[in-house]
Amino acid sequence: MKKRSSLVVNVVVFCVALVAMVGAGGMVYYFLKNSAPSSSGSGTFSLGLCDASSPEDVLIGTYLDTNAALLEQPAGTDDTPVSFVIDPGENATVIAERLADQNLIVDAELFRRYVQYYGLDAEIEAGTFTLQQTMTIPEIAEALQQGFAAEQFVTIQEGLRLEQVAAVVAAQTTISEQEFLSLATSGWRTAGLDYAFLSRIPDDATLEGFLFPNTYRLPEEATAMDMLVRMLQTFDEQVSTDIQAAAANRGMDIYELVTLASIVEREAVLDEERALIAGVYHNRLDSGWFLNADPTIQYGLGLAVPTDDWWPVLTLDDLAFDTPYNSYLYLGLPPTPIFSPGLASIQATANPTETDYFYFLADCNRNDGSHLFSVTEEEHTANYVMCGGEVSE
Repeated sequence: MKKRSSLVVNVVVFCVALVAMVGAGGMVYYFLKNSAPSSSGSGTFSLGLCDASSPEDVLIGTYLDTNAALLEQPAGTDDTPVSFVIDPGENATVIAERLADQNLIVDAELFRRYVQYYGLDAEIEAGTFTLQQTMTIPEIAEALQQGFAAEQFVTIQEGLRLEQVAAVVAAQTTISEQEFLSLATSGWRTAGLDYAFLSRIPDDATLEGFLFPNTYRLPEEATAMDMLVRMLQTFDEQVSTDIQAAAANRGMDIYELVTLASIVEREAVLDEERALIAGVYHNRLDSGWFLNADPTIQYGLGLAVPTDDWWPVLTLDDLAFDTPYNSYLYLGLPPTPIFSPGLASIQATANPTETDYFYFLADCNRNDGSHLFSVTEEEHTANYVMCGGEVSE
């Protein structure tokens, strides 16, 4: 009889526990939807649940566990920095809704419950924040813990020569175009900059080629030196010792690597062709051929003839224009890089595709930025004629 009573008690306890578990699961949605604070704001970011009881914490924890994958899912793939301003008095509900409206988070309710559960809602401060679509909810919650001073941003694209970089910096920031140009041309030599690669730059050369393309964040009162240091620091970080070692194995120091990479950057349209185009130029150099690279002529013309068009369409007369940058007239690499290449072109130049190709031209049939490659001059001429070129008798 005693055993039977004990069995009955155990069954009852089990049933009560089962009902409680089912009830708790069913209440998660009701609880989460019906405990949202007013969005009017009251000068504090607390949701009023910091003193939540343990069962409430369990419910929110369950909700977060269920949505763990969504917490780590960025709202988008655009890594462009976005300025997000929080005004005094905005609570977590309002902030979450605005983050979702700007496509910075995937779910406003999930963000609100995340900051509530970890007590971060009370730590969010009014201020200006720099966020990105590629950040996850935990990363954005962390970023909102401290407001930043007002900032400015500048984006430098691949393939811009020094003069163009200076113009872009001036257009996107408060930095003077002439101040930056002067510093990057010669002023940097007396600025006490301590980067090993600078020692490889010829005595009379500028920083052409080393103004690394990227998006940079600057203080509101930034100087030309602030901008330059960030660019050189990024180059130093991105162009690793492994890349430099690969180039050295091909007999190139870092200055020669960047010089050839700048030509590859200008010629390559498709990422998958960068290493192949680099391989063609390595073949020409190794065989003692002229590089015959049109971008070097364009760069030389820009230095010799004042123009607003730094990359003009070339004529046959231009191919005979005598400058040290005319790779149809002078063997080897041009004296300097022709602009600052991106990391992909630098990597491709350090690790080119091993190929028998010596020639390439734009594929006139596909017209998608791809090229027709050939081993012999006869094959190249046939491709040229096929694409409408005329060959003199």
